Amino acid sequence: MKRILAYGDSNTWGFDPATFARYPAEIRWTGLLQKALEPDALILEVGLCGRTTVFDDATIPGANGLTALPGILAADSPIDRAIIMLGTNDCKSVFGASSAAITDGLEQCLLKVTEAVDPAHILLISPLYLSDAALAFGYDDRSLAVSRELKRTYKQLADKYGTAFLAASDVTQASDIDGQHLTREGHHALYEAVLKVIASML
Repeated sequence: MKRILAYGDSNTWGFDPATFARYPAEIRWTGLLQKALEPDALILEVGLCGRTTVFDDATIPGANGLTALPGILAADSPIDRAIIMLGTNDCKSVFGASSAAITDGLEQCLLKVTEAVDPAHILLISPLYLSDAALAFGYDDRSLAVSRELKRTYKQLADKYGTAFLAASDVTQASDIDGQHLTREGHHALYEAVLKVIASML
């Protein structure tokens, strides 16, 4: 059985923007992936609301994705495949980060993951595009623009290291409620796209 790490933020955890609760496993893209790949794979869901690539958020303990990775990689060892989907929270106005800075943060996370997983067995996913509704949740107009640049810069990073790549913004969009989270339909659309890539890795 292949052990597949799904490392991300609230869109991996399964945050429902309508209820502020967690979508059940049968709705989450990770849960759908698990069901589709049984009994050949085990999906290790490691999502955290507010997680960034390398930025510390004083309001969210453990939000720094790079800092958390060593313990996660050790705890979930062995890991055969990995999916990394981070970057949305890095776009928050409080960080003032450019797409280049966010991509550099993702590269640091990727390099840490490659200590356990071959790059050819890693899938990088660029985030959803933020929409105007996100302006009420810690993002500004610059955030929205930066979120639209990450598809290009993440693809360049994937090409640099030879990982697989998927743009979440190509297959679905953020909820109209908060402009940053997946809807139920969005989880299903992302699952279908991820399944095609991961199935080819298996």
